Amino acid sequence: MAEENLSIIYLIINASLLVQFVMALLLLASVTSWVMIVQRGISLRQSTENYRNFEDTFWSGQDLNIYYEDLIKRVNDGEQIDGIESVFEAGFKEYHRLVSTENTDSEMIIEAVDRSMRIALARENEKLSVHLPFLASVASVSPYVGLFGTVWGIMNSFRGLAMVQQATLATVAPGISEALIATAMGLFAAIPAVLAYNRFSSKVDELNSNYETFAEEFSSILNRQLHAR
Repeated sequence: MAEENLSIIYLIINASLLVQFVMALLLLASVTSWVMIVQRGISLRQSTENYRNFEDTFWSGQDLNIYYEDLIKRVNDGEQIDGIESVFEAGFKEYHRLVSTENTDSEMIIEAVDRSMRIALARENEKLSVHLPFLASVASVSPYVGLFGTVWGIMNSFRGLAMVQQATLATVAPGISEALIATAMGLFAAIPAVLAYNRFSSKVDELNSNYETFAEEFSSILNRQLHAR
């Protein structure tokens, strides 16, 4: 009977309302963060694969005009373009628009192309960083929320001691145990979140660096084409 009274489920059910609220909040944060971890993991993996495929196609010697026309056709068919392809589309679209304009200075064209690609890069950075602030918040706040539940539960246990004439370990053990569960749940929510945040942040920085490097190389290619004209 004593072992049953110290089971985790029994302690959670019989915990005080505030401690139960803390546990429910931590459970919700943990489940939500795991959903976001899976979504971010799939999305970043796909973005990495798309970047590698684009790099292979772009540097294969294919005519850029043909590739751009295929890209526009895919957009017109309703396909969503993102990642490095979005940066390429923004830069080459601006290049085409200005080149077709008479008496346009080459430096002005390159500046406009760079500006368009910077805007596209900023948008892609926002897409890559989705959910990362939430994971950072869960990683930093969850241990303290769990600790608050622990402190409150232990405080209630000691308040209960004042109502009994003889204090024994069996008297305070359930209260302290339920309080420590809140700390454990806080750590359970925080540890995966901080590991995922560090991993995803590193991957986002790597992709952003690759995107920026491509934008600079692409700008140089367009600049050479303008001078060749």
